Amino acid sequence: MKKKAIFNWSSGKDSALALYKTLKNPDIEIVSLLTSVNQQYNRISMHGVRAELLEQQAKSIGLPLYMMKIPEMPTMEVYENVVRETMVKFKSEGVSLSIFGDIFLEDLRKYREEKLASMQLEGVFPLWNTPTKQLIQEFLDLGFKTIVTCVNERHLDKSFAGRVIDAQFIADLPDDVDVCGENGEFHTFTFDGPVFSKPITFEVGEIVYRKYEKPKEEPSGTACDTNTSDPFDYGFWYCDLLPK
Repeated sequence: MKKKAIFNWSSGKDSALALYKTLKNPDIEIVSLLTSVNQQYNRISMHGVRAELLEQQAKSIGLPLYMMKIPEMPTMEVYENVVRETMVKFKSEGVSLSIFGDIFLEDLRKYREEKLASMQLEGVFPLWNTPTKQLIQEFLDLGFKTIVTCVNERHLDKSFAGRVIDAQFIADLPDDVDVCGENGEFHTFTFDGPVFSKPITFEVGEIVYRKYEKPKEEPSGTACDTNTSDPFDYGFWYCDLLPK
């Protein structure tokens, strides 16, 4: 019997490749995509992508979508309560697995697994410990297409926002930036590839800068882990994508 799973869908390239691999696993049935959405702006957390485009992705993929609404800059307690309530709901529907596109962030995987284990759930990581240069090449070879929607200015400048990832993009990355942005250097929106029945159409809008103020209480730290002691010293460049 197949195990039921929810798939943690960020809308980006790592999610797309992890989903592609999971859909080929005969032992897993994905019952829903699960995406964290900023309830104030109705955009995907940290990626900055409008919920309308997220819904188009889910429709093209052919899977149900559950949007987990997260407050702006939540405390750890608030974030974990929202996640727990969501996972309890899915567990009551027979879900036993939660699938992620994480690649090599050990602390993040440990955090996820511990929280899931407390609810008798299991984490699955299809891309785990695969070299990121290998992953991005596989992603492109499969015909996936993705655009950079968020750039952390600590690692990259404004010019990288709004670029489609291709061989030239990879060649232009500084040596200290992971090609998959696994350290929070950049985030993406995947708009075409083998998991979609048809491409997602959009227009590229303006590129805006945003810097987050440090909250009075500690934030969850999971929306965009920059692996730095104080991520609030840095801002982000967002490329707005407009649904067609």
